[in-house]
Amino acid sequence: MDEVLAYLKANPTYFLATVDEAGNPQVRPFGTIAKFEGRLYIQTGRVKSVSYQMLAHPRVALCATGADGTWLRIEADAVLDDRLEAREAVLAEYPELRPMYAADDGNCEVFALENVTATFCSFTEAPYVVRW
Repeated sequence: MDEVLAYLKANPTYFLATVDEAGNPQVRPFGTIAKFEGRLYIQTGRVKSVSYQMLAHPRVALCATGADGTWLRIEADAVLDDRLEAREAVLAEYPELRPMYAADDGNCEVFALENVTATFCSFTEAPYVVRW
């Protein structure tokens, strides 16, 4: 898990794929990733369609690329953690989000990534898989 966290911190923009209410894939850039209580978390706003999509269909995919030609693919369940402590922990790592979100604003949401399969890839080496 720490290797995945390190890769996403080093390559801070990744793409998150969800499924909308009609079953269509939706992909957008994301940038939050934090470790709290032994799990990786992402953050969004409750009013955003991505939140509704993850609540309805929790299986998501993430993909990040590195400047070195590598990429990371992640399949996971996005599980809402509605605890104030979890929201505070994620926001503490992203102070630039404070003008838009507060842990107790009723909009900030964090999702833990569970049942994760993370695959490190490149054109020169065999894929390397991490699961938790």
